[in-house]
Amino acid sequence: MQPWQFTMKMPPQLWCQGKLLQFKKLITVPRFKILLAICVAIGLTHGSASRALVATNDNLQGTITVSAASSLSDSFVEIAKVFRKENPKVKIRFNFGSSSSLVAQIQAGAPSDLIASADLSNIEKLIKSGEVASAGYPKIFAHNQMAIAVKPGNPLKIKTVSDLKNAKFLSLCGATVPCGQYSATVLKLARLNIDESKITRAVDAKSALNAVAIGDADAAIVYLTDVLSAKKSVTLVKVPKALNVDAIYGVALLRNSNNREVAVAFIDYLLSVKGQELLQSFGFIKI
Repeated sequence: MQPWQFTMKMPPQLWCQGKLLQFKKLITVPRFKILLAICVAIGLTHGSASRALVATNDNLQGTITVSAASSLSDSFVEIAKVFRKENPKVKIRFNFGSSSSLVAQIQAGAPSDLIASADLSNIEKLIKSGEVASAGYPKIFAHNQMAIAVKPGNPLKIKTVSDLKNAKFLSLCGATVPCGQYSATVLKLARLNIDESKITRAVDAKSALNAVAIGDADAAIVYLTDVLSAKKSVTLVKVPKALNVDAIYGVALLRNSNNREVAVAFIDYLLSVKGQELLQSFGFIKI
């Protein structure tokens, strides 16, 4: 076989790197240029193999506002840092809150380029009111589960959902927001009725968790990712699979986006290999 006659029997990025090194001094300049052009064309030279896994554009520029569920705050801030390293001319502003409150803000005219919700039903509301840019949304980008957060050291020895009856105060999200609805499902599956006088309601998952961290509640049912992010400020008690829910996260481009190119690129990044790895590192279940 001549040096310029070759087959690809390995990952393309390794193939290109190997052939360029192997044939640089063996084949004629024109043929080497052809090989180099092939590798450049498919984005595999000079470290671009990893970048080919995500939707990035060196020419992306401008600012976008991302409305996102509070349970995404830690992961999205980190994802934005990585995204901006690859797209330094982009700026990302965040508006975190409960998914239902974000929908209300957008419907009232609050500026936003995209919404990332802890459920799909809230995005469906925006679709019905004409706020979503086009068909194909929402796009599912992550899954989450519910967990119990208790005071550090678990002084009440809460081991499962049924033990929550021993809590003097239980912190839950509002009944109309996704984490409140998911928590209600967990309690229903456990056949546990908690007197409303023992329940403190929070505007979103972060606030529900914080009630335990500062000692205002003995326990909370919130997203697993939030408990993991809280680290030592609370103690994690897992909810059994049979009593748990699949919290499905969706994202949508909004009709009034002022920078659709960057907003779509950010959505694509969430769905990319790198985006999914980052979400998974915060405890989310990848799609």
